[in-house]
Amino acid sequence: MLKPRILVIDDEQMICNMLYEALNKKNYTVEMAETGSDGIQKMLKNPYNLIITDVYLPEMNGIDVLKKVKRIEPDVGVIVITAHSSVESAVEAMKIGAYDYLTKGFSLDEIELTVEKFFKYQNLVIENERLRHELGSQYGIDNIIGNSKKIKEVFEVIEMVAPTNSTILIQGESGTGKELIAKAIHQKSLRKDKAFIKTNCAAIPEGLVESELFGHERGAFTGAFKSTKGRFELANKGTILLDEISEIKPTLQAKLLRVLQEREFEKIGNPETIPVDVRVIATTNKDLKEEIKLGNFREDLFYRLNVVPIKLPTLKERKEDIPLLVDHFIKKYSVENCREITGIDEDALNVLLHYDWPGNVRELENMIERAVVVCRENKISRKNILGTKH
Repeated sequence: MLKPRILVIDDEQMICNMLYEALNKKNYTVEMAETGSDGIQKMLKNPYNLIITDVYLPEMNGIDVLKKVKRIEPDVGVIVITAHSSVESAVEAMKIGAYDYLTKGFSLDEIELTVEKFFKYQNLVIENERLRHELGSQYGIDNIIGNSKKIKEVFEVIEMVAPTNSTILIQGESGTGKELIAKAIHQKSLRKDKAFIKTNCAAIPEGLVESELFGHERGAFTGAFKSTKGRFELANKGTILLDEISEIKPTLQAKLLRVLQEREFEKIGNPETIPVDVRVIATTNKDLKEEIKLGNFREDLFYRLNVVPIKLPTLKERKEDIPLLVDHFIKKYSVENCREITGIDEDALNVLLHYDWPGNVRELENMIERAVVVCRENKISRKNILGTKH
């Protein structure tokens, strides 16, 4: 196995010697540069896993070095060395993408520990990426994880309908992953290189829904200071996701029906017809047939949307997927929070398997994220789980 490669950029010989001796003993390959320009040239010629740079350097300061490093190779880690008076620069460096910073006067133990933590973090990132691809190929599509019969049936429908232009209605409880399914369909479609425009129909104020969907001309109503394209026009040649379609009021449903039937619409304040080529994917957590009976939803619009129905199972209906999902979320949030959580103990997993999950996968994900943050051992325990449940 190749030794990790570290480049130290500092014009103080004493600092360079100290870092070289300390890190070389830890079985890292260490190289030195006295200026930022020299360091960048070395980086262009040789691959490095980690760069340790002083903030104050001749020719090019450490912040500029960091910016160039991240443009050249975003995955290379950078640790910034700063004097007490330049902590503000270190904070700026963290915002740009530095892994960490050390204040001058640091001990050998401190630098060794920081470097060790970085390489553990880097290994977690690599492992998480490997796992994501592995799970994607073995158990799911993109970030949709599962191996149960019910979720496999959903995957089969996705594979079948994604290459078509058919309108799709995704139904499922909140937290079951309706938006993930819509994204997966778009990414597997012939429109994948075009726009994917999301519209949360429940989040748009009622008076603005028509303008958001179809756009308006300048002066069409009070406050319309400029012409604006609507979501349908922005999604032309691509896909539009109408999330929580049941929240659109019946007065606007007729206009939406026309877009689906005629593939054209008008902006508010402009009678000119605009043709549009867009694939529509709609989602709902309500029973639209019941909404039709209540007079809240047009029956003809329902049938236009329901060309290909996809019903997502609740997490309670596919509990055999919980271990896979838990493993996925532990790795994901261990990386994001720089934690070293290796798994979950059997007792804690049993708690999850016997829970009813009213919030579905979203609730499970939130629970695991909190458990990763509060866990102080290598494995999530029952107390970490019970402490997150309300």
